[in-house]
Amino acid sequence: MAERRRCHGEGAHGGDAVGPNPTDRAKNGTKRSLLVDGRGGPLSVVVAGANVNDTKLLQATIEGIVVKRPRVRADAEQNLCLDKGYDNPTGRAAVAKNRYVPHIRRIGEEKQGSRGGRHRARRWVVERTHGWLSKCRGILVRYEKRAVLYLGMLQFACCLLWFRRYAYNTF
Repeated sequence: MAERRRCHGEGAHGGDAVGPNPTDRAKNGTKRSLLVDGRGGPLSVVVAGANVNDTKLLQATIEGIVVKRPRVRADAEQNLCLDKGYDNPTGRAAVAKNRYVPHIRRIGEEKQGSRGGRHRARRWVVERTHGWLSKCRGILVRYEKRAVLYLGMLQFACCLLWFRRYAYNTF
């Protein structure tokens, strides 16, 4: 009986860019690393296995920005808000290499109840964008075995979000 030959990483179950999910009984899963602007518009997306650490994806996510970044003047700052998962030397080095001002919550730091009205919370913007992307069933449940196809579907969904932002002013 003839059997179809598969490339490395193309198995009957899974595909490439999958890994054991540490929070879901080690089932295969995919991690999406997303970079958004201040209003939730997606600028970059990277796909990797679920077991890859976030700091390893940070440099690739920053380099994957589709929109040309404005020139940074000496007196201008560009901020990058990250969660506790990036509070390590690798994450801080990636932020410094790309000349961003880091806003990284420290590991062990208690959540403050009141922000004093000075600054608003920024982390929810990324979570909201992930929620918008998860409304597409083809993204929520990964059917593609090849990571390139899954990444293409994610990028197409990001384009649709930008289209809705400008066509309907719903962002």
